[in-house]
Amino acid sequence: MMKPKPLLAIEDLTKAYPGVVANNRVSFEIEPGEVHALLGENGAGKSTLVKMIYGLVRPDAGRMTLKGEPFEPHEPRAARAAGVAMVFQHFSLFEALNVAENIALGMENAPPQRQLAARITEVSETYGLPLDPDRLVGDLSAGERQRVEIIRCLLQDPQLLIMDEPTSVLTPQEVEILFQTLRKLSAEGTSILYISHKLEEIRALCETATILRGGKVVATCDPRDVSARSLAEMMVGQTLMQPSRARREMGPVRLRIKDLTLAPANPFGTRLKNISLSVQAGEILGIGGVAGNGQDELLSVLSGEVHTKKGAVELNGKPIGDLGPNERRALGLLAAPEERLGHAAAPDMSLTENALLTGWVRKRLSRRGFLNWGKARAFAEEVIADFDVRTPGPANAARALSGGNLQKFVIGREILQAPDVLVVNQPTWGVDASAAAAIRQALLDLAASGAAVICISQDLDELMEISDNFAALNGGNLTPPRPAKGLSVDEIGLMMGGAHDMEAAHVEP
Repeated sequence: MMKPKPLLAIEDLTKAYPGVVANNRVSFEIEPGEVHALLGENGAGKSTLVKMIYGLVRPDAGRMTLKGEPFEPHEPRAARAAGVAMVFQHFSLFEALNVAENIALGMENAPPQRQLAARITEVSETYGLPLDPDRLVGDLSAGERQRVEIIRCLLQDPQLLIMDEPTSVLTPQEVEILFQTLRKLSAEGTSILYISHKLEEIRALCETATILRGGKVVATCDPRDVSARSLAEMMVGQTLMQPSRARREMGPVRLRIKDLTLAPANPFGTRLKNISLSVQAGEILGIGGVAGNGQDELLSVLSGEVHTKKGAVELNGKPIGDLGPNERRALGLLAAPEERLGHAAAPDMSLTENALLTGWVRKRLSRRGFLNWGKARAFAEEVIADFDVRTPGPANAARALSGGNLQKFVIGREILQAPDVLVVNQPTWGVDASAAAAIRQALLDLAASGAAVICISQDLDELMEISDNFAALNGGNLTPPRPAKGLSVDEIGLMMGGAHDMEAAHVEP
């Protein structure tokens, strides 16, 4: 019996940019109705590859065939006309328009609004993604906004649907709804190319995985037959260190927040509402939630970038709500924000200068108003050595580092200042698996030394791996912290979805 032709065949596809070969003779096939994973660390070549499939980038060499015919899309419109649709990681929606109006903007020949609205309702209900075509996008949750992007694609009747990190804005319950939709599409014959760094999701959903490293295909496998750890090791090309927990006793409360309510600094921010929490010495408190629910605002309050009432935040029993970042650093409260280039580090400054920016207080890098550049350079070199930052040296500019290496530098710079409290937002975002494991181990070691750590992250696997207690942000509300050990996915999803009345098993000291 002859094997059926693949829907999409990619042969020796190559794309180079000045100084880097993004894709080096990449070849693989996607079968009709197959859910196919594309895996690789940041910089492995995934984005360039899917941009070539979708017509955003032209390959330098190689060829693609779709249903056995040459496929050379010169723009996304040509890819869509051929039956290829893509849901991007970052949404392209207008908040002031309703669902139907947004979907019409993405269509080549949109029907009249009433007819389109009826079609949206029909398709959304068919695939278990209910949407009201008349609702303003600005009023939708992140999960509902993703539905708009998906329905926009499904109205094109695609034969291949590309999904880039589709679950990064979803609760566990919303993930399961999405997976049911994708399985239904697959059963009807639609092929899906699925990109995600969440390896357990890949194992649960996908039938085949193509793994990229350094722009080349290094492996193809059935992810259901291998462990998530094995997939990660194929991606990075080395054995991964497993973070280990040292036994530790909880000490006194290091940080306490009391009934904090705060308006956002900008119209698109999130209002923090009656937030209370306490974190003890030796404790890691994990805070999860879908992006945009108050994470940035909470970090700004804790770091001192945004002031509050004096008694709203306490460090080691001392009210610090009215103190700025430098005063808080001197007292032992340090923070590492999510945006590493521009917020956590000055792009055009050297690593020595960036080490000086936050370390001058606690590392005593100045005296009587004069900077000690020798000590600053030595501090930068210590961070580079201890956290394996790949760079020619401390004179290198921050923007010259890869995202993962800059993240290691930022986290290492704060940890090596021996804080009493460290607040980190997305500590391993965009970092390869081995570096992520090293950062998590460093946070565990910091807590074991007696510091209190607050880890804000969208990576639930990360939070469950290192956290002693877990809380969730939803719409600016913080659920009561609960012991992380034993929390089920359903419980976590309810907390992320705003179930604030769940009984808290965490008792404030």
